[in-house]
Amino acid sequence: MILARVVGTVVATRKDPRLEGKKLLVLKPISPDGKEEAGYVVAVDTVGAGFRETVIAVSGSSARMAEGCRDRPVDTAIVGIVDTVSLDRRE
Repeated sequence: MILARVVGTVVATRKDPRLEGKKLLVLKPISPDGKEEAGYVVAVDTVGAGFRETVIAVSGSSARMAEGCRDRPVDTAIVGIVDTVSLDRRE
């Protein structure tokens, strides 16, 4: 699973017909304490995520098992909107 923040959208006027009607969002992976990590990911939104929301995404075969992604060319899917992240800080 990937913890990430929604930072943008992708508009594709031409795409695989199996992706018609699917919202594509740009994600920036983050650490559990909210610090940005390297890279970006494009994901299919299955939960109605919005700009700047923290989300949980899955990739690979797990993405193709997400709601509405079965038998579609999907490598990453947003499967949850995060309310809070709590870390045990015992050191």
